[in-house]
Amino acid sequence: MNNELPKPQQSEEVDLGQLFRLIGNAFDRFFRFIGSIFKGIFLAFVWLVFFIKKHILKLVIAGVVGIALGILLDKTSEPVYKSYATIKQNYPTGENLYSSISYYKDLVKQKDVNTLQKTLNIQKSEAETILDFEVAPVISENEKLQKFDEYIKTLDSAVASKVEYETYIKNVENYTYEYQQIAIKAKARNSFKKVFDNIIENIDKNEFFEREQEKDLTELKNEETALMQALNQSDSLQSTYKRVLEKVLEKDKGAQTSITIEGSTQIDKTKEFDLYKSDLELRQKLVDNRRKQADKQFVVEVVSSKQESGIADKSKMVFGKSISIKKYYAIGLVLLTFIILLALESIKYLEKYNK
Repeated sequence: MNNELPKPQQSEEVDLGQLFRLIGNAFDRFFRFIGSIFKGIFLAFVWLVFFIKKHILKLVIAGVVGIALGILLDKTSEPVYKSYATIKQNYPTGENLYSSISYYKDLVKQKDVNTLQKTLNIQKSEAETILDFEVAPVISENEKLQKFDEYIKTLDSAVASKVEYETYIKNVENYTYEYQQIAIKAKARNSFKKVFDNIIENIDKNEFFEREQEKDLTELKNEETALMQALNQSDSLQSTYKRVLEKVLEKDKGAQTSITIEGSTQIDKTKEFDLYKSDLELRQKLVDNRRKQADKQFVVEVVSSKQESGIADKSKMVFGKSISIKKYYAIGLVLLTFIILLALESIKYLEKYNK
């Protein structure tokens, strides 16, 4: 019995050795796999460099032809005019605004001139020239950071620590920003201001926002009345206090027989500054109230609307960025040539592999 006891220990040592060898082999295969990936990337890069070197002349010729084509089309194609208007949303009208612009875009794509004419209240000839509508927020990265900071301050500290800026930006819709820019493209120099005014008027006439505006203005008017009454009472209180103070001073002046230090007791301290400070606070609230009333006078208001007749726009949009028509065709032809040459090389390689 005693001679048979060590055998299980020897078995455990053998199993541990096999386990370590398996782990070592797994790591070895993993690192070789990673190395093969980097090696493949490097070989692909080297192949690409030699491929471009081999066909550089063809790619340059494609770029030159693209520039020449862009210049030709720039001179011969019909001009496109574009105009912008920046608006400020005093109410959360963004979703309505974006839906309206999307609706107008669809009407243009469907060439439904009659509906577009009636919706925007413009002439049929003007509606026929419109090519596109666009809308985008007007906000800088610094302003986005400020909005994020304001949002974080509204959250619990435990929740705020888990919210990242990138996640916040992805979940914020563009229409929520206060300032928006509307753009219109047309084939002729129309009166773009009339179209912008009608777009804004359609939002202003929304019954929901009209009711919200009426409630806000009524509340602000009531607040203004209360502030005016408080100011009148404050003025009356100050006048009364001054009269009482003057009488006390006259009485003390006539009966004073000894030297005293002014303000040496709590009773002697004047409350005039407190009254004056309260009066200033009430006046500041009144100023803020009237500013809010001025802001609420319009549901949406135009901040800037220049270029009423539009400016010539011959640029192309690529991945949300505007580039000139020459660069557009030059880059397009170079990429097209590169893809064709790459496809031909791939076919040659497959033919060799097949043999």
